[in-house]
Amino acid sequence: MLELSRQVRIPDHEIEMEAVRAQGAGGQNVNKVATAIHLRFDIRASSLPEGFKEKLLALSDQRITRDGVVIIKAQSHRTQERNRAEALARLKALIKGVMYAPKKRIATKPSKGAKQRRLDSKKKRGQHKALRGKVDT
Repeated sequence: MLELSRQVRIPDHEIEMEAVRAQGAGGQNVNKVATAIHLRFDIRASSLPEGFKEKLLALSDQRITRDGVVIIKAQSHRTQERNRAEALARLKALIKGVMYAPKKRIATKPSKGAKQRRLDSKKKRGQHKALRGKVDT
């Protein structure tokens, strides 16, 4: 069971994990041992709350197919167990990303003093540039 919060949990039967052979170089053992993990999670068929499902389906993430299935491949570790834990952690991070609404931005304006300091520095810089290249003969 993947626990996202106290109220939200994903049962194990909703997450499909399959061990496959990892890609790339790895020596003699790479062709014999299936250490990489393919994780599949169907968003529409899951027990997640409807709001989370809608937000996940609205994401433009390449790990989510058009059918609403999250596919994660973990193969960076040498053992199947560590790759399985990494795949679950990535799924958890993806779902947690849509669980919380982003903080609303509060528009602010610069203070009078900040505006005055900015104008003063511009004047000073302009005077400095105006003094360049003036040679009296």
